[in-house]
Formats: sequence, structure tokens, C-alpha cells
Amino acid sequence: MSDFNFLLLHVQDHAASAALYSDLLGIPIVDQKTDIAILPLREGVMLGLWARETVEPESSGQTGASEIAFAVPDAATVETMHSDWQRRGLTIAQAPTRMSFGTTFVALDPDGHRLRIFAPAAA
Repeated sequence: MSDFNFLLLHVQDHAASAALYSDLLGIPIVDQKTDIAILPLREGVMLGLWARETVEPESSGQTGASEIAFAVPDAATVETMHSDWQRRGLTIAQAPTRMSFGTTFVALDPDGHRLRIFAPAAA
């Protein structure tokens, strides 16, 4: 079985998306070409932001049907990140909410990709 090591998002403007993700997540852009930017999500896992018009086979362009989720230590961090991302102008699809798995909120990047921040519920 091959290792999972890349998450690719098809975006309108890869350079702008890379700058946004770099700023939001506090991670560097480690490679940028004319059609793709790459950022490290964690050891061995990269985020590729690929210019939609250069994707082969052609991208359907549909977003919002899946999510990228990031766990944080506690509900206070969820609230802090929500305020920060809202202040930065991201669209908030779900305000901080308690759900069965913990406290969470969902923001949308400029291309409509869903970014979920959550603090797992205590076991």
C-alpha cells in the first residue's frame, strides 16, 4: 500500500491561495511553479494548490463536497481561530458549534473549499 502524502486542491489562483494558506496555517510555501504551489501540512504530507485551468484531466470545478479538518487542543482555540479567520475575511459556513465529535466551525477558502477547525470532545 502506498503512503498518503499529498492533498491537491484545484484553485483559481494558486499563488493567492498559497499565500492565504501559508498565512492562515503558519506554514511556508516550499515550492511554487507557474501552475502549482506546495506547502507542508505535516511531516510527509504536502498540500498542493493547483491552478484549475491546468489540471489534467480537466477539473470538474466543484468544491464544497469535502472538507479539510484541523484538530486544535480546546474549544477556546476554536473560538480564537474563528474570530481570526472571520477578521481576515474568510466566509464562515458554520459558526462555532458543539457537535457530537467536539466544538467546531467551518470556513470557506476563496475557491469554496471547506476548512473545518475542531476540538475533539472529551472521551
